[in-house]
Amino acid sequence: MGFNAVESALESDRRVVERVWVEKGRDRARVARIKTLARRHSVPVEEVDRARLERLAGGQTRSAHQGVVASVAALPYAEPEDLLDASPPDAIVMVLDEVEDPRNLGALVRTAAAAGVSAVFIPERRSAGLSPTVARAAAGAVEKVPLARVGNISVFLRVLKERGYWTVGLDAGAERAWDATEFPRRVALVVGGEGHGLRRLVRESCDELVSLPLAAGVESLNVSVAAGICLYEVLRQRRAVRAPEG
Repeated sequence: MGFNAVESALESDRRVVERVWVEKGRDRARVARIKTLARRHSVPVEEVDRARLERLAGGQTRSAHQGVVASVAALPYAEPEDLLDASPPDAIVMVLDEVEDPRNLGALVRTAAAAGVSAVFIPERRSAGLSPTVARAAAGAVEKVPLARVGNISVFLRVLKERGYWTVGLDAGAERAWDATEFPRRVALVVGGEGHGLRRLVRESCDELVSLPLAAGVESLNVSVAAGICLYEVLRQRRAVRAPEG
């Protein structure tokens, strides 16, 4: 549901859109674009009243569904090894350790897409999975960044190291600041779940731990905000150009 999520699903090669519903009387340009995309892909479009659209959206109001809902085949998870095989030499990947709130997962995927992350890895258990809520929070980014599930995060971090990744964990107790480390060509950013952060074994499996400074009285940042700050520090370092002397 929502303009970004439905448009991205219609434009994606990874998704099968079965049907689209739009609210009657919604003649906005973006509704017209969705209708055009649907016709291009031979997806039926039905105009319905607001009450039915809200039922289709699971009780969400117009501010959430924006007047458009689609029925889409489930997005498959990718295979971890396939993603690693396809990653470029300077890949950035993100590993999420028990992020259980689907809105946070969606926000993290959206942040990953904006920063050019190649893949996101989540544990098979105790983690939010791909869902309409995640797709909505990601604003279409689930179509752009592949997700894969792994059985054990600590073991998977060893696999990443064997593939040449430097694993950097976000940890509030770390002494090194996020901008005091030099990120190498291949980086795996490891982000902990809401409230508890990185689990002990995951923390100990990281090559390096970094923290973000917080003002007095503030316990933590939202996980997607913290991840975004670190990802853009990686990009800043890669794009930095030394000014000519003199």
